[in-house]
Amino acid sequence: MERADSSELEGKRPRVLIAEDDAVVRLLLRHWLTAWGFDVTEAADGDQAWAVLERESPPKLLVVDWVMPGLDGIELCKRIRARSASYYQYILMVTGRSEMEHVVHALESGADDCIGKPFEQAELRARIAVATRILRLQDELIEAREALRVQAMKDGLTGMWNRAAFQELFEVELERARRAGTTVGLLLLDIDHFKTINDTYGHMVGDAVLRQVARELKGAVRAYDFEGRFGGEEFLIAVPGCDSRQLREYAERVRMAVASMQVCLQDTEIRVTASVGATVSSRENATFDAMLNVADGAMYRAKNAGRNCTVLCEVCSNEEGNPQTRCTGCEPVRSENCMVTPSQVG
Repeated sequence: MERADSSELEGKRPRVLIAEDDAVVRLLLRHWLTAWGFDVTEAADGDQAWAVLERESPPKLLVVDWVMPGLDGIELCKRIRARSASYYQYILMVTGRSEMEHVVHALESGADDCIGKPFEQAELRARIAVATRILRLQDELIEAREALRVQAMKDGLTGMWNRAAFQELFEVELERARRAGTTVGLLLLDIDHFKTINDTYGHMVGDAVLRQVARELKGAVRAYDFEGRFGGEEFLIAVPGCDSRQLREYAERVRMAVASMQVCLQDTEIRVTASVGATVSSRENATFDAMLNVADGAMYRAKNAGRNCTVLCEVCSNEEGNPQTRCTGCEPVRSENCMVTPSQVG
């Protein structure tokens, strides 16, 4: 028996659900569909079929008998179409009722096509090929949509997550940390004297510096961390599962990776450093905006301390004992909540 052409059927063994109470018909369908390259799941009645469809990632192609115990084919179609799903399921209704009013009823109930019993192998194969082409087109559209979505979440210059995407991912990480009873660190890096680089060498060189910094940051982070471009010459790094001490060491490692960069343009070597602000999530500081404010304040303190250094700041309290969103009032070294790691500033 001839297999379906690869141009008609998907290359990765497409999955199909057969919902048919007649064991002989079910056996015949399984034999043909398996020979045509399908991975077949069987159900002997409508209730079994619905149970399969309730699982995660059920088949997208369904061959459904009209008359079955439990849920019949019409009710199964209505249930499938009534629920929301991120993908479309193609339903081929198998029926002994060939009158036009029955076909219309099946299509109006949610079936995409009908085939009458008894059916020939060639006719079934042709109808399955049509269904497969439609589902393949759906997959291509979903892939294209996902590619556009990812593209919209990436910064065009550096390839990092943009600010909105980073915030979305970071809030998911915060929620995971809350459930697990762990913490998440946040780093905010600002390239020192970046305006001088742009003014001296031009914006094309500035863009090249930003791209190289992005590559250095991607190489410096762990596999399960993620980084983003906050805007301009500022970058963000999410560091799940770390305490203040670990984050301080991590931030210093990242800062030194940037400081060790060599940006060479013809006979000119540009030295690049960064000021780093860091903070760790806590009960008082459990949102992205709150943590960003604290990291932003810590980063400005790093600037004021001479640049090319790391400041880690936890939540600081005002006179009323309420958390402050910035830590500009904390003095380096003398504050118990803020730690400054100075470096050799050239």
